[in-house]
Amino acid sequence: MAKITYIEHDGTSHTIDCENGMTVMEGAIKNSIPGIDADCGGACACATCHVYVDDAWREKTGTAEQMEEDMLDFAFDVRDGSRLSCQIKVSDDLDGLVVRLPEKQF
Repeated sequence: MAKITYIEHDGTSHTIDCENGMTVMEGAIKNSIPGIDADCGGACACATCHVYVDDAWREKTGTAEQMEEDMLDFAFDVRDGSRLSCQIKVSDDLDGLVVRLPEKQF
């Protein structure tokens, strides 16, 4: 289990316990974190679970594969560290992960 912190665009912070094997998106949906829409339910077929991974966590969360990069083309305000939270699997290594949410999701 890992503690994941989601920081909304306005600075509001939510820290939850997320079970190993879930995705960062599933943890957000299960805990009603505002700002993660997840319209496709985690199929990497939309960009409504877009997050920014803090620099310190980029190596541990891995890099986006081609399908995810293609979907990020549809996300709002893509930056370095942009990821789709449906593609980040939770493990003990991600305990303390911080992700920031964009101003809006498409």
